[in-house]
Amino acid sequence: MGATPDSAGGDACTMDTAIIEDLHCRLPDAVSTLGAGMRVATGLGTGMVVTLSGDLGAGKTTLVRGMLQGLGWKGTVKSPSYALVEHYFVSSLYFYHFDFYRFGDPDEWQHTGFAEYFRPDSICVIEWPERVSRWLPTIDVGAHLEHAEPGRDLTLHAGTGAGRACLRQFAAAP
Repeated sequence: MGATPDSAGGDACTMDTAIIEDLHCRLPDAVSTLGAGMRVATGLGTGMVVTLSGDLGAGKTTLVRGMLQGLGWKGTVKSPSYALVEHYFVSSLYFYHFDFYRFGDPDEWQHTGFAEYFRPDSICVIEWPERVSRWLPTIDVGAHLEHAEPGRDLTLHAGTGAGRACLRQFAAAP
């Protein structure tokens, strides 16, 4: 098991196996959460699906903000809590940030048209995936954020080969 320090916030990540399928990081503050998102971005590619789970205020949107900054986005990043989806065009790809917190019934998915957003030229990042899990395509990277004083704990799980490659990039990023 190895550890990787993060220069942005001094956090350390541990890998569970030589073939990286799970990473665990201690993120002491919002700056380190942004840095973790930037590190995730180093391994993102088109067609990938990333899920973000955790309680309200756990840092999911902050992690997404870091991902977008890592991809080169210079504008603001809003939580899609009310709009359900925010879209960004960056680095010649479409980045869709979903938030399904307000879904009361998973079948609402069928009436949204969101399935067409999951394309080979896009990256889809989903907050509250458990609300629509039966409708989602295969998840490449699952992220779980949990409050831990001070800061939060981040667990990343790779669900595909592309997800494992993303976690390898995450672990190797400065």
